[in-house]
Amino acid sequence: MNAVIGNVLRAGVVLSAGVILFGVVLLLFESGSTSTAGTLTYYPNQVPHGSFDVSLSGLVSGLAGLQPFSIIELGALVLLSTPVTRVLISIFLFALEGDRIFVYVTSVVLVVLLFSIFATPLIPGFNA
Repeated sequence: MNAVIGNVLRAGVVLSAGVILFGVVLLLFESGSTSTAGTLTYYPNQVPHGSFDVSLSGLVSGLAGLQPFSIIELGALVLLSTPVTRVLISIFLFALEGDRIFVYVTSVVLVVLLFSIFATPLIPGFNA
């Protein structure tokens, strides 16, 4: 069981790093070495910092157009989904072993994770 979970975590991190690296390389080639600094300019009074669309529809259209920031965002989402995947796999592995208590405990952990991902941004004061 530990080997399976370790492999899932390792694969998630390696996949995420590969996707982010691809996005960074694409960003460098697309913007050129002279204008990269302008592309990465930080705008402290604007969220998101710049003109990049961080919505789900913006991500999908950006991936369809191979936009570097969308690819980097996908890599970050893969990294964020790795612990959730680990918990899901743990539930199934505990179920296969017949360990009902750990299935229940791990299911509660999954609910807390999903709540923190999806419900917390809807609570006033938690979104920037």
